Amino acid sequence: MSQDRTGSSAAEERRQSGADPLGRAMLAHHRDTPGQLTYRDGTERRDGNVAEFYFSSPESWDRETIDALERLADAEPVLDVGCGAGNHLLWWADRGVDAVGVDASPNAVLAARERGLEDVLVGDMFDLPVPTDAFGAVHLVGTQLGLGRSLAGVRELLVEFTRVTDDGGVAVVDNYDPTRLDEGFFGYRPDPREGIAHRCFHLEFERETDDGEPRREIGRTLKFLLCSPARLREGATGTPWDVCGVSRDDEGGHYRAVLEKTG
Repeated sequence: MSQDRTGSSAAEERRQSGADPLGRAMLAHHRDTPGQLTYRDGTERRDGNVAEFYFSSPESWDRETIDALERLADAEPVLDVGCGAGNHLLWWADRGVDAVGVDASPNAVLAARERGLEDVLVGDMFDLPVPTDAFGAVHLVGTQLGLGRSLAGVRELLVEFTRVTDDGGVAVVDNYDPTRLDEGFFGYRPDPREGIAHRCFHLEFERETDDGEPRREIGRTLKFLLCSPARLREGATGTPWDVCGVSRDDEGGHYRAVLEKTG
């Protein structure tokens, strides 16, 4: 399968796959039922860390995360794309911020609703189930930007964000900068272009059924674009969005970018 497929092609593939291991893992964790989420690339495995990634306490979040959430809150209403089980939505709700969540996983959305969140929708980020010009801010973290698979796919995603935001729209996204990674990075796939690489893996969720039998749900292979901030700026070309700020982790290649709608 070609690495340069656009976001709409990726969206169609998602619609064709009924497996939802990540959402199942979130819902199982919320309901306090046993299970194990695993990231897998060939023979390599990583623990899915559901509690740490999707149910962590705000007290454990870094200052940059809080700053980003506050920045978006100032431009409410906020659209949290790929909201998962709703951790960031709960943070905004505790502060009276108007926010809506969207996630492609029905089970993740169910977990968010069972946590007391009402404004959470099932939907695809390339075709968001929300009205035009309805939001002031978009939140897209968890490196989901990379699911555009190419700079053209990133541009397509930003065009959809243009539709759903008002003229003063702001967005926060994140990714990994391949110029600061090596081939030991989990799921890494090199690319000859500067500032571009790819990442591939799939998710598996295993738990015992009520009769004690093991059950494993295997998701489709996820293919991410990894791009440097400079390449992200390139991907925003031809859209109203400008990258106006980038913050980085002290270690590794992860970064968070703030984009503003400038016309």
